[in-house]
Amino acid sequence: MTETALLVMDVQRSMVSRFGSDPDYLPRLRQAIAHARATDVLVGHVAVGFRPGHPEVSPANATFGRMIGTDAFTPADPGAEIHPDIAPAPGDPVFTKKRVSAFAGTDLDLVLRSSGIRHLVLAGIATSGCVLSTVRQAFDLDYRLTVLSDGCLDADPEVHRVLTTAVFPGQADVVTIADWTS
Repeated sequence: MTETALLVMDVQRSMVSRFGSDPDYLPRLRQAIAHARATDVLVGHVAVGFRPGHPEVSPANATFGRMIGTDAFTPADPGAEIHPDIAPAPGDPVFTKKRVSAFAGTDLDLVLRSSGIRHLVLAGIATSGCVLSTVRQAFDLDYRLTVLSDGCLDADPEVHRVLTTAVFPGQADVVTIADWTS
């Protein structure tokens, strides 16, 4: 195993249906995942998930508080499932997070460090949400970072463009999936 991990974040059924206007998005992610596996790069999946009743969520949380009283992102929610087009393979670690960053409420950092991972390749939904928060936290944890620009989606194309061209390059290499896999 290399010192690199590909993290595929929040590519869950409901997120893909909300942000999935690009029909080539999931095929590109499958290409990145296949490349990672072929080059002995760990593939990890990160998903938002809560217990029934959302006891982990404060009503004051603007993003997650409105889910209280629903089945959103609980085991009863089919939309919480990692999208079947990029579903984890046997042995792929899956991390269930409780907030926006992939590190929030998970043992992600522990598993990565225990596996000798020092370089993270990030893809996911949304660029301005989980990708941004994970880049910031991973950078502060001293990981080397690569962001797959076309492996990320956002509701606002301009926000995506600014993050991938002006913000992320200060902390990460930003490349396309085609460039990363070549």
